[in-house]
Amino acid sequence: MPDIRHSITIDAPPERVYPLVTSAKGLSIWWAEDASDDSASGTVSLGFFNRATVYRLKQLVMATPLEAEWICESGKEWSETRLIFRLKPDGARTRVRFTHADWAADTDYFVDCTTTWGGLMFRLKAAAEGKSATPLFSRTGLAY
Repeated sequence: MPDIRHSITIDAPPERVYPLVTSAKGLSIWWAEDASDDSASGTVSLGFFNRATVYRLKQLVMATPLEAEWICESGKEWSETRLIFRLKPDGARTRVRFTHADWAADTDYFVDCTTTWGGLMFRLKAAAEGKSATPLFSRTGLAY
């Protein structure tokens, strides 16, 4: 099964990066504006294109402040894939190793998502560094 992988160094400690990858509030800052959580079930829902697409993520591993892993419960080709954020401290910086794992196939959509995740890593970096950051996806579509 193919995986999407990215790595980026962020000029902020893991304690500042971790909340951005472990909650609806954090994910809404850099990924999807339409994010909500259900803390009782440990899930986050991300809505795209007026909720025509909804990715439901369930917490698998949350190891403050160094690792977050989600399993995708819904979404085009995303069902049963995993989103893994590994944070490695490097002085006052953090090395983020991201994997979107367990894709069923290397499809055109997989390749599109590879490109999108690359852009998202820079939005995560900006948010963690306190720079002007906006989610890539507004409620109605791409925000750019």
